[in-house]
Amino acid sequence: MGARFPSLVRGGIAGDGARLETLLARILLAGMIFFGGTLVAAAHASLLRAVPAEGTVVQLLPPQATLTFSEPVTALVIELLRPDGSSARLVGNVSGASLTVALPANDAVNGTYLLSWRVVSDDGHPVGGFSRFSVGSPSATPPQPPELNDPTLRAALWAAKFTLYLGLFLGAGGAFALAWLAPGNRHGMVAVTAFTALGLVAAPISFGLQGLDALGAPLGLFGQPVTWQAAAATSYAYTAAVAFMALAFALLALASEGALARGLALAALAGTGAALAASGHASAAAPQWLTRPMVFIHGAGIAFWAGALVPLCLASRRHAPEAGAALGRFSTAIPYVVAALIAAGVVLAVVQVEDVRALWQTAYGRLLLVKLALVVPLLLLAAANRWKLTKPSMTGQPQAQRLMSRNIIVETLIMAAILAVVAGFRFTPPPRVLAIEAAEPATFHVHTPEAMADFSLTPGRAGVVSASMVIMTGDFGPLDARSVTLRMDHAEAAAPISAGAYKPGDGTWRVDGLEVPVAGTWTASIDVEISETQRLTLTSEITIRP
Repeated sequence: MGARFPSLVRGGIAGDGARLETLLARILLAGMIFFGGTLVAAAHASLLRAVPAEGTVVQLLPPQATLTFSEPVTALVIELLRPDGSSARLVGNVSGASLTVALPANDAVNGTYLLSWRVVSDDGHPVGGFSRFSVGSPSATPPQPPELNDPTLRAALWAAKFTLYLGLFLGAGGAFALAWLAPGNRHGMVAVTAFTALGLVAAPISFGLQGLDALGAPLGLFGQPVTWQAAAATSYAYTAAVAFMALAFALLALASEGALARGLALAALAGTGAALAASGHASAAAPQWLTRPMVFIHGAGIAFWAGALVPLCLASRRHAPEAGAALGRFSTAIPYVVAALIAAGVVLAVVQVEDVRALWQTAYGRLLLVKLALVVPLLLLAAANRWKLTKPSMTGQPQAQRLMSRNIIVETLIMAAILAVVAGFRFTPPPRVLAIEAAEPATFHVHTPEAMADFSLTPGRAGVVSASMVIMTGDFGPLDARSVTLRMDHAEAAAPISAGAYKPGDGTWRVDGLEVPVAGTWTASIDVEISETQRLTLTSEITIRP
């Protein structure tokens, strides 16, 4: 593409819709080749299991804790809250998807501990959580987990992301439209420049807010070096950097003319697709050879469409002589762009959602439905413009031009609403990640002087599950029980669950085909009959995922 590009821009595109189609095809092909070379699968990290397990009671503080995630992570902040209210900042050792943390056993006290952690996954999104366990016996007033979701920071993150989208799609995309669709047309120049400038400001701000989110820090630490260092440790650093360069190219294109303007605008359009493909839920999903090119196509396509709206609207409203030619070029190319957008969107939706029920059962799915509800009228309006108003507008009919400009204003508002919804995906793990987490067992370990039990439910979500129990004496010796009964209770369940366990011969007690009707925190009790006169009960809480 690079060798033929100079001759392409020297010739311009005046009256040549086929050349514009060729240009767009080359942009999409280049993006697919570039991003298709990245084959490493990544996703939004989710904690699968912790050792000590949630709710575990142990006799001594273990030398280390291990957290296992659904994908490789980078540790950011790890803190241990002790039963006496004191805390210690710890250092983790990451090996693939496992994070090992050495615990300070020399000053251990009995009671409930809380291990708080924040990591960043390969999609660039920070993930935080905590694991609670007890030494000796649980505390009467256990330490409270830290606030993981600061609403003020979340609002700032959303606003910065939304503003950056406006800059990329209406700014960089607008610069491409002015250079390629309407060369010499100055209508919309001020608005496009303003959107580009907003994006240039939003890119570094969103980068700094990413660092605050990574650390779980308040907005007051925005200017601290540690904040920016934390942001640089995430893959969002690539998105922010590429987006800033794309917007800079767009601003230079707006200040240039001819072949130089077209070359810079082309770089801005390609940079928009590349920025979105560099990080995020969709771009990080497997298989990488498919998802990254699809995100690139989606981003570049939206920038082409959205960026043309403001210049076309203003040119039509002012009855500019060049409005017809610009509209003709846009009309020639847009069916192919929309077809590519729909194809890429369908592929990404299938990869992210996996199960159609997730569309209404998860926050991500509900956001996607809202987006689709906005996309449908957008497509209908665009079709009406394309098939009913384009030809009359190109011939200079005032009524058609007025209707066209009005419809384009509505298109722009719908497009902005879609971008506002898309900015919310930042805070919602996709259903494919939730499915990985839900397939993992829900576990607990309970330990008393008389006996102990390792308990797991597989899968760890509401529905039909299997329970497995390993029961030993309090000093880790064998315990030959005559019978074991599992009881589970939840405030929202119609009735408590009670089922006798059987012993398959592998050292465990099992209950198969157990129906857990609702998600949430259940109280599980294991009744162990040792002899006719000796019985004991081991009780703990267990969290069942939806």
